[in-house]
Amino acid sequence: MDNNSKVELFERMPLMRAITKLTVPTIISCLVMIIYNLADTYFVGMLNDPIQNSAVTLAAPVLLAFNAINNLFGTGGASMMSRAMGRKDFDTVSRSSAFSFYGAIFSGLLLAIGCTVFMNPLLNLLGSDLSTIEATRDYLIWTTSFGAVPSILNVVMANLVRSEGSSMHAGIGTITGCVLNIILDPIFIMPWGLNMGSAGAGLATMISNTVSCIYFLILIYVRRKSTWVCIKPRMFSLNPYIVKGVFGVGFPASIQNLLNVTGMTVLNNFTSVYGPDAIAAMGISQKINMIPMYIALGLAQGIMPLISYNYASGNHKRMKDGFKTTAIMTTTFLSITVILCCIFSGNILRAFIDNDAVVAYGTRFLRGLCLATPFLAMDFLVVGVFQAIGKGGHSLVFAILRKVVLEIPGLVILNMLFPLYGLTYAQAVAEVILSVLAVIIITRMFKKMNNHVPIPE
Repeated sequence: MDNNSKVELFERMPLMRAITKLTVPTIISCLVMIIYNLADTYFVGMLNDPIQNSAVTLAAPVLLAFNAINNLFGTGGASMMSRAMGRKDFDTVSRSSAFSFYGAIFSGLLLAIGCTVFMNPLLNLLGSDLSTIEATRDYLIWTTSFGAVPSILNVVMANLVRSEGSSMHAGIGTITGCVLNIILDPIFIMPWGLNMGSAGAGLATMISNTVSCIYFLILIYVRRKSTWVCIKPRMFSLNPYIVKGVFGVGFPASIQNLLNVTGMTVLNNFTSVYGPDAIAAMGISQKINMIPMYIALGLAQGIMPLISYNYASGNHKRMKDGFKTTAIMTTTFLSITVILCCIFSGNILRAFIDNDAVVAYGTRFLRGLCLATPFLAMDFLVVGVFQAIGKGGHSLVFAILRKVVLEIPGLVILNMLFPLYGLTYAQAVAEVILSVLAVIIITRMFKKMNNHVPIPE
């Protein structure tokens, strides 16, 4: 995509076409990511070895920590770049992308070195015992000691490429790694292949992330004369304006990710009291509910460059129209999804597991969980606007309200009032309240803009 095409996409292309071009590749990438995230668990599970399964499960919190760095440099850097493009400040675009690129590499190296040096204390912290410690170590060596940098860097580069409107290329890079991981997993894990068990899952993940990084590096090199993404070392600097701009959006996004992990942990801990069938049902229901949730997330992430660019360029009407069009599309689609989930929840659960007790639990769980998705879509979009226009503090407030003020206390209260089944409605209650607040705030924000040129950040 040359520079004229980028300007056409952000400034003049019909909104529906521009939104589709930006969001469809992002949604597809998000859906493939769901399959990718399940691949290690699925293929290791085929070994029917509890130790190998435990290794992947125990290592999960370490891998979730990568998302905090991804958000710090990926979300923060992309927002800074898109806003600078809207102002035609291309020097800031280049310096923001270089800062995010090398910041991701440096952070990944620190994480890799730290995990390697303190591997034994880390394994104890994760809950490994004598039976699982070796398998967990083997998995972490590949995913963190060798894999931290490519795992973080490929996500950050996807965000940087997407920030200038190249959602298709960002999607291709992400999907390439995901598909390769799914292909390599059985070859490395299974007895008929290399028979490496959990270590094979880690190696497959590291290789697939490295290939994604190579794709993005080649893409940036080939398009070096037409892309605004710059990774030249001389463009890296710790200019306070650049650092503040990236971290101002990226840091709240990182905290938001950590709060999401906390909320899920609390939910799982409450569910575990009711036995393995309830735990299995909750896990499957959450994974099914991830599909519409990731679609909503893909729409919110995909539209961010359009919002950022037009906010910074002063074309607030196009920015508002883009938000409203996306909001209508998302809530309509997800409302239909909720109806289908409520009607066919039992059939959907049965496709994943043929266990009457688990299906009975899961049918009710899925109905409760899916009620939150239309409201969650509005919250995602509003938080996306905050991140797109550089108001990271606003998105942090929403994250704290969602998890700390509403959802976690809701889990406690609803579980007391309606044991077990009340848990799945806590998110819906939180998202309904937040979506009302989101509409009020975004409406007031849009009214205040009145097509004035934004104050420089």
